[in-house]
Amino acid sequence: MRLGLTAFVVGAVTVATVTAGAPTLADSHTQVRMPEPTVAHAGGPAPVWGECPPAEPGGIRRDPRQQCATLKVPLDYRAPRGRTIDIAISRIATSRPGSRRGILVSNPGGPGERGLDLPSALATVLPSDTLDRYDLIGFDPRGVGYSTPVTCAFDPVTLPTLLVPYPAPDGSIERNVAFARDTAAACARHSGDLLPYITTANTARDMDRIRAALGEPKLSYFGISYGTYLGAVYISLFPSRGDRIVLDSAVNPRLVWREFLATWNQAVAIRLPDFLAFAAERDAVYHLGATQEEVRRTYDRLTAALDRQPLPNPGGPEFDGNLLREIARGFIYFDGYLPYLAQLLQELASIPQGSTMADAPQARLALLRASRGAMGGSGTETVPADNYAAALLAVLCDDVAWPRDVASYARRVAADRQAWPVTAGMPSSFWACAAWPTRPVEPPVTVTGHGSRNVLILQNTRDPSTSLTSARGLRAVLGRRAVMITVDQGGHGVIGLGSCAEEAMSSFLTTGALPARDRFCPSAPGAGVRSAVLPYPLAPGPL
Repeated sequence: MRLGLTAFVVGAVTVATVTAGAPTLADSHTQVRMPEPTVAHAGGPAPVWGECPPAEPGGIRRDPRQQCATLKVPLDYRAPRGRTIDIAISRIATSRPGSRRGILVSNPGGPGERGLDLPSALATVLPSDTLDRYDLIGFDPRGVGYSTPVTCAFDPVTLPTLLVPYPAPDGSIERNVAFARDTAAACARHSGDLLPYITTANTARDMDRIRAALGEPKLSYFGISYGTYLGAVYISLFPSRGDRIVLDSAVNPRLVWREFLATWNQAVAIRLPDFLAFAAERDAVYHLGATQEEVRRTYDRLTAALDRQPLPNPGGPEFDGNLLREIARGFIYFDGYLPYLAQLLQELASIPQGSTMADAPQARLALLRASRGAMGGSGTETVPADNYAAALLAVLCDDVAWPRDVASYARRVAADRQAWPVTAGMPSSFWACAAWPTRPVEPPVTVTGHGSRNVLILQNTRDPSTSLTSARGLRAVLGRRAVMITVDQGGHGVIGLGSCAEEAMSSFLTTGALPARDRFCPSAPGAGVRSAVLPYPLAPGPL
């Protein structure tokens, strides 16, 4: 999912739906069969590879071998000869054409995350014998980055704890409802002609157009977080066209999207003790408490104090308790971020009453400003500053209809604030999708287990975004098609931390051999202090 918006949070400051008359939850998984284009029809002219557009500031370091091209695809696949949009694609060709098997298409999650430079990241992670067999293919999904982007003209200062809708300290969701309605109207105003078609199903169809344009009978795939749902939708729409499929940190396809977000409550509660233990073991450094219970009390004290009296933050969002909650949710995505969270809490605890964020140590503020949030950066002439957030909402609000009754959200928020205080009712609150101006153009794709046994699911036990329970949901739906490797570690994203799951993934992509049955493996020694290689979201938002 980055089905993950925590991201907002940091610095100036990822996830998941829509109107009266829209399909109900009961009929939301009816399968709509779209015609599968043939290679000849879908492919059209072969891509013209050339120089890539400017790299995303602060993003993945681009491999000099990477090339880019643009494909035209239908905006609405129900009208294939109608309006077209651009899809930006990238390629790092294998250096050993004689060993080449095909293409490995990838997606980094989001929804809304750019994928054009993901091949450059994979080229640093995958072993050489795997890289020999594939051309690595990336793309900015429809609505994202250099692929005909959407915008809602968001004001970044308002976003951190409203786009991800944290209730007020007293539990009220009135401001969430007002923001959601204003946001939905702004999205319709600025991108209304595109929004209904920025969906997971259409992105999967775009992937098949990419496959066809490259002249490939099948594609292999690596998807992270939300990208696991995209991959599952692809192999369900095109069951004969998936070759070797790897899904890292999995979304339960039966829960898109409102009920999936609700799984964050338990997922964050299961993951937070990893941070509490980290800080308690280093009490001499951070002075947050010598036990997990003491660190938790420090955290609760700080969030409550900021609820009562937020810190003014010139040039950025007011630093209140909800902003701290969202920062914490983002920083527990990866063990390598835990020291930064501990330092931030330490510094907040030391700020005298009546101070502003400008009085805090500059190192931490620089970290917050530098952290890339769901807004996707400062924006360019080509890519709007709010593109990530706008595309995120487009997918999550157009994939499936959300209930619209405000009272039902208020009741659920009140219950969740009692049961799951760490997330403070945010996952169940009133998202912009509950006020979306259009209804989905089709029901969600039914993900099934029909097809070859060619799917490898990788999952951490204590993932704060795509939980182990969520992954088990996907595993159950795929049935005999899939094998799942569960890794005993915390954080969002398996690949890049050195566990036995990486060896299994490399073997599968290289030889096609899946483990005979589901497996469990321990975390790799030192995994908690390694730096993430792949672009797992700092503040994921949803996924």
